[in-house]
Amino acid sequence: MGNLKTVKTAVPLFLLVIMLAAVPAFAQIDFSGEWAPNGNEDSIGNPYVGDWLGIPMSDASRARGEAWAASVQTLPEWQCRPHGFAYINRGPSQLRISKEVDPVTRQITAFHAEWLRSVDNAIYLDGRPHPPEYAAHTWGGFSTGEWEGDTLKITTTHLKEEYLRRNGVQHSDLITITTYWIRRGDILTWLNIVYDPVYLTEPLVRSQEYRLILNQQIPPYPCNVVEEVDRPKGVVPHELPGTNTFITEFANKVGVPEDVVRAGAATMYPEIRSKLRKPSK
Repeated sequence: MGNLKTVKTAVPLFLLVIMLAAVPAFAQIDFSGEWAPNGNEDSIGNPYVGDWLGIPMSDASRARGEAWAASVQTLPEWQCRPHGFAYINRGPSQLRISKEVDPVTRQITAFHAEWLRSVDNAIYLDGRPHPPEYAAHTWGGFSTGEWEGDTLKITTTHLKEEYLRRNGVQHSDLITITTYWIRRGDILTWLNIVYDPVYLTEPLVRSQEYRLILNQQIPPYPCNVVEEVDRPKGVVPHELPGTNTFITEFANKVGVPEDVVRAGAATMYPEIRSKLRKPSK
C-alpha cells in the first residue's frame, strides 16, 4: 500500500518536471541564424561626401569630415581592414549569428555576430566584466549582453577609431555602444545607441532590419593588398581646411541649405524642417 502511494505521488511530480522542462528558459530568445539586411534605411554603402544629416556631429567631427578624401581607402593598410562594430550593422552585408550553449545548464552563454567583411564579434552573457580602459582596442571591441525581457541589451567598449558613415564621419576610440536585439518571428531589429564624447554632441540612434534566410551562406572574404593608385611613398589622401570642394555637392543635389547639412544634432529633430529652402514655383 505504501509503495502505491509513493507511485501515485511520484507520477504527478515526474509529469510536472517534464512540463517545466518543455518550457523555454525565461528570456532565452534564440537569435542565431543567417540574416539578410532589408536595405530600406538611408544610404549606407557609398553616401555623398558632406551628407551629414541626422548625425549629431561635433566641431571636431566636422573638421575630420571636411578633411576626408575617399581615395584614402585605396591605401594598402585600408584595403583589407574589416568594418568596425559601430558601422558594420549598417552595411549591405549579410549577417550570421551563432550561439554558445553551456552543456550542463543549457543556457546561452554567448552569441557571435559575423558579417562578410568583419571580425568575429563575441557577445558574452556569462556576467564577465569589461576589461580596463588600457586594454587593447579592436575592430569588434568587447561586448557583454544582458536580458531585458525577451530583448537582448548589449554594451560594447574598446573599439578602434573608425567611421560611422563611409564619407568621413568618424568615431573616436572612447566610443560606447548600447545595442538592442529585438526578434519578431523572421525579422530582427538591430538598434544602436552610440555615445562618443569626442565626435558626437548627443547619442546617435540608428536601427537596421534583418530578415531570416534559411538557405543563406556567407562566403569567405579573401583579400590581397594591391597597388591601386601610383602615388609617392608616405602620401595619405586628404583635404586641407577650406579646400574640399566635394562637401557641398550633397546639399546642392538635394536642395538643402548647407547650414542645415552642417547643423549637427539639430538635423535629428523635425524642427529643422523650418529651415529648409522652400521649393521654387
